[in-house]
Amino acid sequence: MLRVLSLAWGILSILGMLVAFVPCFGWLNWAVIPFATVGLVISGLAYVGAPQDRRGSSIIGLITCSTAVVFGIMRLMVGGGIF
Repeated sequence: MLRVLSLAWGILSILGMLVAFVPCFGWLNWAVIPFATVGLVISGLAYVGAPQDRRGSSIIGLITCSTAVVFGIMRLMVGGGIF
């Protein structure tokens, strides 16, 4: 159950990040970054708790959430949201 949640959370984080790249929606990064950070925690818990052969969705959740956090921070730095 937690693996599916981490995968869904990662997909929602990436979708939010893509919407936040639109110039008028740059403020959305302030919501996407904490959302994706919580997703990183959930994905980490799912990874640790999953058997060795069933960690694929947890790894995808980790990758998508970390990508959303990194690109969200970069977008805020470029847009002047973070000095």
